[in-house]
Amino acid sequence: MSDRTSSLLTQPPRPPSGRRIAALLGLFVLGAVVALAGALVQAGWFPAGLLLALAGEAGLCLGASRALRSRSGGVAAAAGWTLAVVLLTTSRPEGDFLFAAGSGSYLFLLGGIAVAVICATLGPGRQPDGGPGRLGT
Repeated sequence: MSDRTSSLLTQPPRPPSGRRIAALLGLFVLGAVVALAGALVQAGWFPAGLLLALAGEAGLCLGASRALRSRSGGVAAAAGWTLAVVLLTTSRPEGDFLFAAGSGSYLFLLGGIAVAVICATLGPGRQPDGGPGRLGT
C-alpha cells in the first residue's frame, strides 16, 4: 500500500455534518412511517400484503444505504422501523392492539428484523478516496 492509502485508513472518521445528521433523523422517521404502513397492509391483504410490507422495508433500508453511501443510512431506517414495530406490539390497558396473534404478524415482525439486518449490512463500507485500482499491485 502507498503511504497515502495507509494514512487514510488510519485516520479516525470525521464527525458527521449537520446535513448528514438531519438526513439520518429523517430516515429514522421514514423507517417508523414504513413500519406503521406495513403493519396495516400486512394484515389486510395476506399474503401479498406481507410481501409488500417487507419489500417496502427492504427498499427503504437498501435505498437509504445507497443514498448516503454508507451503512449508517440503512441502520437509521432499520432502527426507526424496529422501534416503531416494538411500540406497536405493546397492548394498551383498554385491550387494543394492532397485531393479531397469527402467523402473518410473526412473519412480519421476525422477517422484518431479518430484512433490516440484511439490507443494513449490504451498504457500502468505508473506503479510502482514490481510483478503483487494485490493492497490493
